Amino acid sequence: MQRKRLSFSVRVLTALGAGIVLGFILQYFFDPESSVIASAMDWISIMGTGYVRLLQMIMMPLIFVAILSAFTRITAAKDVGKISGLVIGMLIATTIIAGAIGFTSASVFNLSADDIQVGQAETDRGASMEERYESMEGTTLPQQIVQLIPSNPFQDLTGDRATSTLGVVIFAAFLGVAYLGVRRKEPEAAELFGKIIGAIFAVVMRVVTLILRLTPYGVLAIMTSTVAQSDLGAVSTLGTFVIASYVALAAVFVVHLLILLFMGLSPIQYVKKAFPVLAFAFTSRTSAAALPMNIQTQKKLGVPEGTANFAGSFGLSIGQNGCAGVYPAMLAFMIAPTVGQNPFDPGFIAMLLAIIAISSFGVAGVGGGATFAAILVLAAMDLPIALAGLLISIEPLIDMGRTAVNVSGSMVSGIFTSKVKKDLNHDDYRNDQLRIDMEEAS
Repeated sequence: MQRKRLSFSVRVLTALGAGIVLGFILQYFFDPESSVIASAMDWISIMGTGYVRLLQMIMMPLIFVAILSAFTRITAAKDVGKISGLVIGMLIATTIIAGAIGFTSASVFNLSADDIQVGQAETDRGASMEERYESMEGTTLPQQIVQLIPSNPFQDLTGDRATSTLGVVIFAAFLGVAYLGVRRKEPEAAELFGKIIGAIFAVVMRVVTLILRLTPYGVLAIMTSTVAQSDLGAVSTLGTFVIASYVALAAVFVVHLLILLFMGLSPIQYVKKAFPVLAFAFTSRTSAAALPMNIQTQKKLGVPEGTANFAGSFGLSIGQNGCAGVYPAMLAFMIAPTVGQNPFDPGFIAMLLAIIAISSFGVAGVGGGATFAAILVLAAMDLPIALAGLLISIEPLIDMGRTAVNVSGSMVSGIFTSKVKKDLNHDDYRNDQLRIDMEEAS
């Protein structure tokens, strides 16, 4: 397909469909728990998991140099606050809207935790979530905020903490602000520093390009593994929750498109250019690994590189629409009646949305981020945390949609910020030829 000059988007879509078909074929002939499937997935994971690990390998260096590179391209220090404020503001606003949509979807489908059968897997997951909460319990909100501040940036560069991504962003931002100060007083030193960062950024982006060329193969392997190992019986039993989740996620995505339409931009053009990164986020279930494609897609949509770097990096740990918005809100609606709480109480709804907004800071953009967000929200609402473990059997299926919506929210925040700052390149946004193409850097 590459030799025939078919677009990157077409190759990713083909890989996505082929992975689903191959996964169902394996499901038809073998039980998901069989040794044959386990052995086959071990080999398939060389490409699937290996591809994700390569992206994770470059993620922290990319975030670090991307933020610093953004500062070297900013003409005035005041632009930093404006860009950061607009990006974070849009991320939080869309997360609150996502929470309201998730709550509404759960109420329309009349979801209830009482209707879910509890097995050993669900019990074990619930116990695990309670243990995780116990390790967090006793930490006040001010203490949690303090923990976001990195004490050892080199530890955060290894991804050791759940909030390492935000820690790296904060450290890089401090260095960036210091650079702006040096640029005023010692322009020659600042110029040298800017050239060094520019050179490092160019090399890192070259590595990113090399890795992204493997995307169709990675998507094929990841999708095959996900479908082949899914418990279709559980999916059938919990089908209503799956449908309600995807209805909510689709509604949030429509909100993203309406925001673009309100700004006078074509939603169709956005979908065309954003498809590859959304498809990868869907299959990989990690918005962190999708960061390189996220930044490149924003640039193809006319977003300045500095703003794209800020939006992509902040979107990894702040205001994730799917994981921190839709999911906790749906769980809260389902679980509230089990403790005698009326979920339609206006005070309950207002408190829920406020907590969703606050707890969306620091949610890691990797697998398990939604669980972390759910623990924070349910604990703050005095709801039983263990009941969130009832959905473990369908977690991978709904997590795919959540991750894609997370990434979309991040990109829309970048476009929104550029539009407000009046530096969005409309010609690039409308140009069909400007799409992610891994051959362009060959």
